[in-house]
Amino acid sequence: MTETESLAARSDAIRHAPGGRRAALLVVSCYLGAALIVTWRLWPDPASRTVAGNPTDADLFAWYLRYAAAAVQHGDLPALVTTAMNAPVGINMMWNTSLLLPAVLLAPVTLLLGPQVSLTVLTTAGFAGSAAALYYVLRRWQVSTAAAALAGAVYGFSPALVHSALAHYNLEFAVLPPLIIDAGLCLAVGRPRPEVATALRMRAVVWDGARLGLLAAAQLFISEEVALITAIAGLVLVAGLAAARPRSAVRRLGPAAAGLLIAAAVSIALAGPALWTQFGGPLVQHGPLFPLDYYFNDPASFVTPSSYLLFHTAGTAAAAARYQGGETEYLAYLGWPLIIVVLLAAVACWRRPAGPAATLTLGVLVVLSFGGHPLVGGTLHPAVNLPWHWLEEHQLFAWVLPDRFSIVADGVAAALMALGIDAMSELLAARRRRSARRRLSARVEDVGGDRPLSGRARAAVLGVAALACLPLLPRPLASATAVSLPAGWTRTLTALHLPSGAPVLVVPVPTNILTPAMRWQADTGQPSSIVGGYFIGPGRTAASQPVCRSRGGCRPADRRSGRADAGRRRPCARTGASRPGGVASGRRSGRYRGEFAAGQLPRCAARPADHSVRHGDCLAPVTVR
Repeated sequence: MTETESLAARSDAIRHAPGGRRAALLVVSCYLGAALIVTWRLWPDPASRTVAGNPTDADLFAWYLRYAAAAVQHGDLPALVTTAMNAPVGINMMWNTSLLLPAVLLAPVTLLLGPQVSLTVLTTAGFAGSAAALYYVLRRWQVSTAAAALAGAVYGFSPALVHSALAHYNLEFAVLPPLIIDAGLCLAVGRPRPEVATALRMRAVVWDGARLGLLAAAQLFISEEVALITAIAGLVLVAGLAAARPRSAVRRLGPAAAGLLIAAAVSIALAGPALWTQFGGPLVQHGPLFPLDYYFNDPASFVTPSSYLLFHTAGTAAAAARYQGGETEYLAYLGWPLIIVVLLAAVACWRRPAGPAATLTLGVLVVLSFGGHPLVGGTLHPAVNLPWHWLEEHQLFAWVLPDRFSIVADGVAAALMALGIDAMSELLAARRRRSARRRLSARVEDVGGDRPLSGRARAAVLGVAALACLPLLPRPLASATAVSLPAGWTRTLTALHLPSGAPVLVVPVPTNILTPAMRWQADTGQPSSIVGGYFIGPGRTAASQPVCRSRGGCRPADRRSGRADAGRRRPCARTGASRPGGVASGRRSGRYRGEFAAGQLPRCAARPADHSVRHGDCLAPVTVR
């Protein structure tokens, strides 16, 4: 306890020192400036410019933001089960990447400026906030300012987050994982925060437990997938620390257990009803959401930069583009220089408990990112089983994509690099002091309180580490124009005179590959409910929205890999079943430009002259010109 209190007191002194605050402000300002540089192509027109490369997911997240903002506008929180999409069946928001917490917090921006502005703000905050979070955590754990600043930049602007910025906003906003692990370590290691305990007159274990529970619940409403990956990383890290100091671990069992109980109570109070809706409510998803043995890392990806990084070649960009998971899932890259530096850092701080624990955690995350069977050079080896093979079919892990372990792994690698920078600097400084004493030529004075370091040694080590990080520099994100609102959209929906909540069938019907109607609904808030959509839902059921083939009758929608996929079939409504209140349709010209017109859906439609749609069981959409 004496060592813990001493470390806590020194941490408190660092946080309250004027120089420490000025340094932190400067570092965070640099992070924000870098984030603005990476996203600068979005800011000239943030209401209509989106990140290029993944328009369907961008439309989907814009829809989520509008859905949450509409609820906040009426003084409510977003409903977790809604028919605003996929009417009349609806969707379970907890099974979808609904980004509930950021969507609620950004509701004022969405209502005033539109959902795309909120997404641009979220992307910029994701880069700068993720870097600042790791910097803050490392400084609390006595890492030097320069090393912590470099590590924060590596994590916040890592290739994993740069590629996640391609409209995977729930993954790119990785601010909370470092804070969650920090709160867990405070319980496991016993690093109290005296200033908080004194101000609020609470025991440190109560505060850290409540903080852990609050952060975990918040992460569940940002990305459950990242929350689970963070929990795995935290457990492995704590296990490594316990193995390094078993006696200290035994002494901490009681306080840690009490803190975990408090954390569980807080998380259940905040997220318990939502989790019950997800696993015990309607529209529960069973089985894997995505194909197994598809979205996982190839070892070659760790050293092959993509075109989204500043330093790449045409060959490496082409190789990265051939990755089977696509650009949005190409998350593994670290580069040979940084990999070598991280390995040297692991050796340098091996005698410290944090060194082996961080190395173990990084190794576990990297192995899990390889999936159930290794993919080497683009070739799958199904005969070889990796640890994830025994986890991926369990319902708890079935919805986790293994390659996304790289997001947290990059943070662990950055932290290990920072620990190694300080360890190597201290080692070189100690050798220089011993050499000076032997020669009696100079007396090396302690600089920095209880951390005597050589300025030249620190600069040299930090310079080598910074050079190793240069291959990770990202290019500014390319931008594209979001699907513009077609003429007549608002007039069309107003002309329907539908009751509140009545579903509208928009043609072309929204699917996972046809999302313009969802973008228009997100931009205007109209209609309040649509048929079809891009979502995760249960498999084929009798309640699934029927669709029409080009020649043939109605059949339930086919849900492949958890995504609604109507393919090339056209939507219809079944006679006698729940029908849309109206339909909006328009000519397809280029990217769905042209006037929209509306009509009430008839009870029964005559068979068109071209015999394109069967009559009888199906009601064809109104034909408009």
